[in-house]
Amino acid sequence: MPPRRWTAADVPDQRGRVAVITGGNTGIGFETAKVLAARGASVVLAVRDADKGKQAAAEIAAAHPEADVTVQRLDLASLASVRAAAGELRAAHDRVDLLVNNAGIMYTPRTTTADGFELQFGTNHLGHFALTGLLLDLMLPVPGSRVVTVSSAGHRQGGPIDFADLDWTTRDYSRVAAYGNSKLANLMFTYELQRRLAGTGTVAVAAHPGGADTGGSRTSVSLQPFYFRAFFALVRPFLIQSAEMGALPVLRAATDPDVQGGQYFGPEGFQESRGHPKVTRSSPQSYDVAAQRRLWSSSEELTGVRFPV
Repeated sequence: MPPRRWTAADVPDQRGRVAVITGGNTGIGFETAKVLAARGASVVLAVRDADKGKQAAAEIAAAHPEADVTVQRLDLASLASVRAAAGELRAAHDRVDLLVNNAGIMYTPRTTTADGFELQFGTNHLGHFALTGLLLDLMLPVPGSRVVTVSSAGHRQGGPIDFADLDWTTRDYSRVAAYGNSKLANLMFTYELQRRLAGTGTVAVAAHPGGADTGGSRTSVSLQPFYFRAFFALVRPFLIQSAEMGALPVLRAATDPDVQGGQYFGPEGFQESRGHPKVTRSSPQSYDVAAQRRLWSSSEELTGVRFPV
């Protein structure tokens, strides 16, 4: 008999937990926030556009009148904003049970963050690295606390990371490879963080949504040649799933009592593009311990954030 598939109905009671979700106003982040709030968590939508965050919070509250949802402005492309947001979160909460590093950008043209970092790497990895480091001491005393970082199957299109040129100043820029590097960095960060968290009671886990129907996936298709878009229209039903389904690997990583630190969750189906969540494996280079440690030291140097582990 095949094992029972994990669904949102398996999310346990979340009452008493404080969950911070970056990019919680749309797509995977919104669907994750909606389920956690429905289960009783105090959810913080950490978003770049506070007005859109308030609209998302109102939508969740309309569906679940007892939901506790607040909005925190956070621009991951600015370390000043990350520090300000962390300070405000620390003032508002004496604990964080769950940090979901979900927000991200995809296939952007060559540009930089407010601090001069390549935009995709700076936003998807460095911004989340800094936020996690600035909030981690609120998580360490909390039994069962988790850091969940959302990667992508696109991490396989990245690497090896060129530590001598993280900002693509000496190479021709590839928006696909740069995105892949940022998602590879998400995984390498998770694995190194888990090594440092061993024995603390806090765990670091990763997940990816597969081919979820979100703004990012639609953008990636729109950038492809016409013949690819025509072909993709034919196979789309077999590769793309709803944002609700795409959120399930994240929700499982965030709430399943049996999760172990360092695990990576993704859809069970063909090419991990759709289906119910399962434990999976990332690319071989994501497990390179020396590269993980070099990424960590580079990230500390670039952000100025040191972790309490």
